[in-house]
Amino acid sequence: QMLKKNITPTMALLEEKILRPKFTQEAFDRIKKQQMEGFKQKNSQPSAIANDVIDKLNYGKNNILGMSADGTPSTISNLKLADVEQFYKDNFTTKGAQVIFVGDAKEDEIVPQLTFLGELPNKKTNIANPPTPAPAGKTKIYIVDVPNAAQTEFRIGRVTNLKYDAFGDYYKASLMNYILGGDFNSRLNINLREDKGWTYGARNTVAGDKYTGTIMFSSGIRADATDSAVTEVLKEMNHFYDKGITDEEIKFMQSALGQRDARAYETLGQKAGFLSRILDYDLPKNYTTRQNSILQNISKYDIDAAAKLNINTAQMNILLVGDKKKIMPGLQKLGYEIVELDTNGEVVK
Repeated sequence: QMLKKNITPTMALLEEKILRPKFTQEAFDRIKKQQMEGFKQKNSQPSAIANDVIDKLNYGKNNILGMSADGTPSTISNLKLADVEQFYKDNFTTKGAQVIFVGDAKEDEIVPQLTFLGELPNKKTNIANPPTPAPAGKTKIYIVDVPNAAQTEFRIGRVTNLKYDAFGDYYKASLMNYILGGDFNSRLNINLREDKGWTYGARNTVAGDKYTGTIMFSSGIRADATDSAVTEVLKEMNHFYDKGITDEEIKFMQSALGQRDARAYETLGQKAGFLSRILDYDLPKNYTTRQNSILQNISKYDIDAAAKLNINTAQMNILLVGDKKKIMPGLQKLGYEIVELDTNGEVVK
């Protein structure tokens, strides 16, 4: 981001950083130290622990998708400055590159200042696609013990076959999820926050990219309500699976999402993200108009079919990060196999 009057000097800085980066040992050592200290902080935060461990459960510890983008203490400590320099040489290329500019400037004001990008090599990069993760097995409860935690961090979900698409099963699943857990007035949030008062907020997400998809419930819930909340979450999911959406909920979703999307691309950042998604997924320029048409014509049959396709409480990973002493007695009454993990996702023996 820059002020319009600073476009030229900013482009000069960009040119220097992209074409002549200075990978100094001093800076590298400082960043490594910060990263290692960050791991210690993450291991004291139940929400951060939950985010890392659920990915390992969903994707597998040997799948790149199951690893934190921050790395691990082992991977960071083993990195050398030469590795960073080699990554730059291997991956900075104009092949497949895209430039998105949003602001008060014409094309002929910007493009001439980007000619330096042509000095980068035009070579293909070799980044392998991640392996397909195995589906979740029979539902189990996984616990990570954080003594004296006042809340339990919940992550309940699984990997799905729904990669991102703008108009098909993935998009319809996102509409289904809006009522289940994607909005303040969703069933899960009303139940757990408004009716029970167990949490400040509960949400369910349907996410997808070019490689895979997930459906995931997440929340921080009062420790003494942990077992009851597990029961309520699965009850809400099963009820949606069995009974589907109501006509009133369809009308609410159509109104709410129609108004939300009208304000979704007002800022420069939102506009840039909109263009980026079009380029990344090769979408038509009017894809949001087509989505709105699907939204306004969606039927109960369509939403119920999306629920049948995505909700499966018999095959879910239930991850609970909290005080084992407080939550274990209640969980043992639920009848699920319980596995204790450490903060790295390894089984505690």
